[in-house]
Amino acid sequence: MPLVTLTGRTVAFLVAPKGVEQVELTSPWQAVAEAGGTPRLVSTKPGRVQAFRHLDRGDTFPVDEVAAEADLVRYDGLVLPGGVANPDILRMDPAAVAFVRAFCASGRPVAVICHGPWTLVEADAVRGRTLTSWPSIRTDLVNAGARWVDEEVHVCRAGPGVLVSSRKPADLPVFNDTLVTEFAHAGRARRH
Repeated sequence: MPLVTLTGRTVAFLVAPKGVEQVELTSPWQAVAEAGGTPRLVSTKPGRVQAFRHLDRGDTFPVDEVAAEADLVRYDGLVLPGGVANPDILRMDPAAVAFVRAFCASGRPVAVICHGPWTLVEADAVRGRTLTSWPSIRTDLVNAGARWVDEEVHVCRAGPGVLVSSRKPADLPVFNDTLVTEFAHAGRARRH
């Protein structure tokens, strides 16, 4: 069986200037990097983002690109980490929502975890899709036209691009493996 690789692929991690759940950023980031991909941090403001470990301040991370200036063509995949404040801030930012909407419409793969789907709801990118999330946003997803499932990870292919979703930090090992595999497969499909 060939090794799954993201070599030559660049993956955007879109987060707000504050509020991202640190492990939901760093764990998939490491998985992308270990698979040979290039992760890049996209936010709504330049500088550094403040991550959190639940309600406590975590580390800060340098922003590579601002969403309003981000060139969608540069990216082969998009990861939307959670944290309660992170997607709530993102969904109020028109440039972030436009980036997510365009990315989802482009057919490129998207991976989202925990509260991250709130940004997808705002971008009207869950209608007709099946996904999982943190349980408290189930009603928001259903009201936005999604089918919600309670699974460790769910892969939805009923849209322009694959959508990988998970519920919480405990799901990160399977979420990471699945997003790397799906992003690698989607990259091969785009080239052929």
